[in-house]
Amino acid sequence: MTEVRKLYILLAGYEIIRKSGCIRNEQRNIVLAVPICCYLMETSRGYVMFDTGLDSRNLADVHAARAQFVDDTFPAAPVVLPEHEVMGQLAVLGIAPSEITEIVLSHAHGDHTGHLGDFPNARITVQKLELEAAMADTGRMNFSEYANPALKWNVVDGDTTLMDGLDLVLTRGHQPGHQSAVIRLPNSGVKILTGDVADLLENFDREVLGSSMDDAAALASIRRLKAIAADTGGEIVPLHDPGFVQTARLSPLFYD
Repeated sequence: MTEVRKLYILLAGYEIIRKSGCIRNEQRNIVLAVPICCYLMETSRGYVMFDTGLDSRNLADVHAARAQFVDDTFPAAPVVLPEHEVMGQLAVLGIAPSEITEIVLSHAHGDHTGHLGDFPNARITVQKLELEAAMADTGRMNFSEYANPALKWNVVDGDTTLMDGLDLVLTRGHQPGHQSAVIRLPNSGVKILTGDVADLLENFDREVLGSSMDDAAALASIRRLKAIAADTGGEIVPLHDPGFVQTARLSPLFYD
């Protein structure tokens, strides 16, 4: 019997990105506002987060935000409105930060790790390859955040079952130790949290790549998640797809 009772999708803001950053060889003048999502699971062992969104405090200084976030692929800084704040959304659900007991980190980019330090009782489950990359990189990987000695790392190496109904799948490609989550819910069935395996459902439908440090691994990861969906009758839940988020049940609604 699954130990995962509910899944909440938290819309935590938007990134402004050229579609060519999501799907290669697209026209550069097509620009998308793609959602930044993170996820909350209510389980028999407590509350589990999959990623933690973007820390809007990094956007307060417009000039510093532009220097940190804007480049050839991202032509403008992210947008995090008050209703997107992760901590505020948890408060609406009546959940205190201290009640989050586990964080699963898909990978170590800043739009997934913004609130790592805001959950004092959480163990952070990360792939060995990803933590090694994070500790070795001082660029977009936000090294100073991950080097915080207060963080409680749970380092795994490869596919891992955290509990009945919550399996982690190593999906390398976008990053060296990227991982996705396969969740089994009592009534809603299997939900596959892709992380950044690919940004858009179009990537999965057409099997085309976006950002990748290992193209062969990235394509294999897309195909692996599609195979899991086919085998389980599960739904692929893309983290950055702007069409999907408009039809999804967003927190405080949930899947059970």
